[in-house]
Amino acid sequence: MAKHDADLSQLFHALADPTRRAMLTRLAEGPAAVSDLAGPTGLRLPTVMRHLAVLEEAGLITTAKDGRIRTCAIEPGALDPARTWLDEQRALWNARLDRLDAFVMTVMKEREP
Repeated sequence: MAKHDADLSQLFHALADPTRRAMLTRLAEGPAAVSDLAGPTGLRLPTVMRHLAVLEEAGLITTAKDGRIRTCAIEPGALDPARTWLDEQRALWNARLDRLDAFVMTVMKEREP
């Protein structure tokens, strides 16, 4: 049975939506007010707040409220678990491809006259 990491699943779920990825791209430039993040999306504020909640639950952003203004900031290092998982997968598949290559080369040498 495959191992499932709930935090990693939540992270990939948050990254799966293009609106949330666009918000993260904007936040990579620096903190922004919710209204600034909502503007380019064309979505209503409650929908934007749900997207931000998903990002915050995944640990990708933090939010702070100052008066009536809620500001969001990207969380440095939040993508590290995804990067680690992807690096592990890359190493696994590279090893498998290396074994396949070695096998094919052995078969080809055996067929040589």
